[in-house]
Amino acid sequence: MRTDLFTDPLDGLDEALSAVDAFDRALVSGLLRPQPDQAAGLAALATAVAGTPLAAQVAEAADKAAAGAAGEDHLVVLAAARTALMGSVHDALTERVADITGRPRAERSTPGTTADEPGANVLAAARAWLCDLARAGWQGIDHELVAGAAPVVSAMLSDLRLRRQATLLDGFAAELAASCPGATLDRVPVRRWADLWTRALLLTLPGATRTPALSTATGRLLPLGVDVQEHATAVQAQVHAVFEPADGTEPRLLRAAVSAPKPDTVVGAGLWQLLRPRMSLLAAVGEGRAMELDGMPVTDEGDLVWDDERARTGEPADPFGTARVVLATAADPVTAPLDRHPARIAVPVLLEGYTVEGGNDGDGASGGEEANEGGGDGRPVFALAGHRLTVDTDRVPAAGPLTPEAVAASGACLGLLRWDAGEFVLQPLAVETTVRKKTTAVHAGAWAGGTTDKAGVRAEKAATDSVAVLRERAGKLLRA
Repeated sequence: MRTDLFTDPLDGLDEALSAVDAFDRALVSGLLRPQPDQAAGLAALATAVAGTPLAAQVAEAADKAAAGAAGEDHLVVLAAARTALMGSVHDALTERVADITGRPRAERSTPGTTADEPGANVLAAARAWLCDLARAGWQGIDHELVAGAAPVVSAMLSDLRLRRQATLLDGFAAELAASCPGATLDRVPVRRWADLWTRALLLTLPGATRTPALSTATGRLLPLGVDVQEHATAVQAQVHAVFEPADGTEPRLLRAAVSAPKPDTVVGAGLWQLLRPRMSLLAAVGEGRAMELDGMPVTDEGDLVWDDERARTGEPADPFGTARVVLATAADPVTAPLDRHPARIAVPVLLEGYTVEGGNDGDGASGGEEANEGGGDGRPVFALAGHRLTVDTDRVPAAGPLTPEAVAASGACLGLLRWDAGEFVLQPLAVETTVRKKTTAVHAGAWAGGTTDKAGVRAEKAATDSVAVLRERAGKLLRA
């Protein structure tokens, strides 16, 4: 692994992100009556894509927006330009990751999408609402404006093909509603809301909603770890794994995700109760076993469309053993065009032979003055071959036994290499630690299939009680 490339600068990266930031700042005050500094931000976006096929359209859209006369088409063009810039950053970082890991990239082998154009009218309504947001700006939002998303989301939810757009729009609107009125905001999440606005807007366009083309996967799936993503009203578990095709072709990295709505009273290990019945793979992860797949649908981007009927539990498979033997030769998946964004980078890697700076050594004792320095924000740092990599322990879920203390006391770490706030960081999925002279593995997804751990059992019982009460109340409401 080329650890020296963790901090090696990338040509053009700062310039691309600066142009994106300039445009994002223009959205803060809105594009209804732009001020000179907003016009400068729009011009910066146009300049950044001046040498591309988008140049003429973006220049026109930026001029119209600077004059306060941007129509829907102009705002879509500006969103496309921003997406193209973030995509270029993603591509540069992905190439750097490939240089770091030395792994091959998978090739797209099927057509991009199958024809499927649902809900043109409701998508047009969503697009109109998003354009109204851009004109008002984040400081101009109020409850009346944000509430305009509700009927659009309701109409989308009735069509399963629009569930992704509905979920994104609903979550975005909820964040905005919690921040109303925008004029009183002390701090605006500028990059995040611009990301959400841009993605939501482009997903309303013809072609963006088409169903991805699928191939099939037959062979052995070797889980590496689970990434748990939790929201107040939803939770998702994404299993990262190495797939060994039955035909003997090269192994590749695949993902399988399961999500579920959740009440805010279900937290910690209780989350697995919501997810476990929806995907048998979670039980295999908890038991440390492989899965045998037979014709499982999979997208070009490496996402399995999970079907329990096409999978069966296989032999025991140690994730660290898989990483040491197979991971280095497994091809990384390609990325769909609209998904090209630095935040989407999550590449499985195995690190060994590092020392830990900062954090805790597991016994409450620090590792000396240098160790206490960490990453400058309280997060530990892995020092490896003279280079440092920040460990994002904030991403360690409460739904498993993995803790920041275990990370700080580890000698090997299986995690996801990500890009965050201008640097590569590592999200731990599992670590190996030494307990009483014996190497022990601790996995974030160890409780996915069930647990006898006291803390996990308590959390699961609390979740059972919460769900039972909610179901009883819902039943009374339906009978009323």
